[in-house]
Amino acid sequence: MGQNTELKRAVITGATGMIGATLAQLLLAQGIRVTALIRPGSPKKENLQPHENLDIVECALDQLSSAVLPERSYDALFHLGWMGTYGEARNDAYLQNRNITAALDAVTLAHRLGCRVFVGAGSQAEYGRIRENGGADGAGAVRPAGIALSASVPERPETGYGMAKLCAGQLSRLLCRSHGIRHVWTRFLSVYGPYDNSYTMVMSGIYQMLDGKCPSYTRGEQLWDYIYSEDAARAMYLAACRGRDGAVYCVGSGQVHPLAWYIGKIRDAAAPGSEIGLGVLPYPPGQVMYLKADISDLTKDTGFAPQISFEEGIGRTVQWCREEMKRKE
Repeated sequence: MGQNTELKRAVITGATGMIGATLAQLLLAQGIRVTALIRPGSPKKENLQPHENLDIVECALDQLSSAVLPERSYDALFHLGWMGTYGEARNDAYLQNRNITAALDAVTLAHRLGCRVFVGAGSQAEYGRIRENGGADGAGAVRPAGIALSASVPERPETGYGMAKLCAGQLSRLLCRSHGIRHVWTRFLSVYGPYDNSYTMVMSGIYQMLDGKCPSYTRGEQLWDYIYSEDAARAMYLAACRGRDGAVYCVGSGQVHPLAWYIGKIRDAAAPGSEIGLGVLPYPPGQVMYLKADISDLTKDTGFAPQISFEEGIGRTVQWCREEMKRKE
């Protein structure tokens, strides 16, 4: 095991997102007082359920260093806030550069609050396309095979988003070192669950199936690693408590299945027996065919092990989506 830090008070940026909201729930269940920093006027504020130990503070990412919080000191800061995570914004160089500055401002805030540990949320996009992990030319796919992602795999990001995540992790580590703050960087692969965005493969498929539609997919030969949001949040929590200073942990289930397998499980939970459009769409150029997290270091240092199977997790997610659809009627 690595460190052994007891958390009593924690700050979360990006607290209305899927992982952030789930992490807030987990920390509160552990008796930890949580201050959630959210974007002013965020439409996702309702993702944070009222709790006697939860404080919500509206604060833009570019105002983090001067944020006014209800407590004078905290034990940990979890930085999940990020702009431009989808579509063309991922390659907006100026926007992504602002994210790097925000990560450094988050470290400055952590230092002002006396935090002992800073945990940042990275991404598999930091690696880019790894040759051994295959790719597609738009017409067909190479045989899915490859290597698991870990801290020892060289990073070659190809998108502005991936470049900024990599830079934010490295520079925040440098700044944490100067302040004597333990720094842990978690790189997430494919996370799914309640509060996720409706445009993701998992959520868009669920909503279409619940609406009686037939979603379209590629042939689904990709071997990917999905992890339920509750497990992902628990990985961040354990990393804060026990993660090694300077460590980079890839977060996933550590197992892969063909994308078609996941889609089938989604169909079984959302609309059993319905048709799914496998093979309707071509593989996009550069499609990564193999994504797997090597979680051995995370497990060794923190004791983390996934607890929720895809079948169980997708069942919970489908039920959440049903309730969301009813609520919005």
